[in-house]
Amino acid sequence: MKFLHAMIRVKDINKSMDFYTKLLGMNLVRTVTLEDSILYFLSDQDGQTQIELTENFEIPENGYENGTAFGHFAFSTVSMDLFAEKMHKLGYQFLYEPFYLEEVHSKIAFIKDPDGNEIEIIED
Repeated sequence: MKFLHAMIRVKDINKSMDFYTKLLGMNLVRTVTLEDSILYFLSDQDGQTQIELTENFEIPENGYENGTAFGHFAFSTVSMDLFAEKMHKLGYQFLYEPFYLEEVHSKIAFIKDPDGNEIEIIED
C-alpha cells in the first residue's frame, strides 16, 4: 500500500496556491474539474507526497471549520533562518516562533495556511 495524498478544502484558491507553491515550494502537478469542484494536486520536490486542494463551487460564507482531530502537516527545511526570511518577505508570520526541541534534536516552528491549517516546519 502507498500513501497518495491528503485533501483539504480551501476558501480562496489563489491565496492557498500562493502559500503552498511560493512559500512551501510545492508544485502543481494536475487539476481535475468535477461537477461541483476543482481539485488541485500539489507535489513536494521529490514527487513522493501530495496535497489536494479542493475548491468547491459552493463555499460556506465563513469558510470551513477545522475539526479537533486534525493536528498539522509537517514540512522540512534545510535552514529555519532562510525559511523565516522568505516567509516574512511573502507577508506570512509564525504561529509559534522557531525553537529547539530536544526530543527530536531539531529546530521547529509552526505557521498557518490561509484556511487556518497548522503547518510544522522542521529544520533538517
